[in-house]
Amino acid sequence: MKERSSALAVQYHQDFPEMIVWWGASVECSSALARLERDSGLETADLTRALKQLQALQSTWNEVQPLDSVRTSAQRLLRLHPLRAADALQLASALVAAENRPQTWEFVCLDNRLAAAAEREGFSINSSFVQS
Repeated sequence: MKERSSALAVQYHQDFPEMIVWWGASVECSSALARLERDSGLETADLTRALKQLQALQSTWNEVQPLDSVRTSAQRLLRLHPLRAADALQLASALVAAENRPQTWEFVCLDNRLAAAAEREGFSINSSFVQS
């Protein structure tokens, strides 16, 4: 089962293979895949294949660890933006990775609310990924 953004994400990763992600990214991805299996009838074989692809991808990315600076930043972000806790941690991790200079980084996500918060924090947003 291909999601609407799958081909775009594959192409983007081919063009820009270096990724910096927050330490919970693999859990979020696994959650999304499990939800597809439960709600959309994703076949078990397809889920297994997707989880193997995720594991391979995870071995290539750079991860921002759960540092105190990430937690502190996430708590600040929750007061400023209408984010869920995991989204605040993701955005905080990006800010830490960018050394609080988000203007020099592109933030890629599929979530409108997270993208809007990232843009307000100063990141460049790739609007091709944001769901309408």
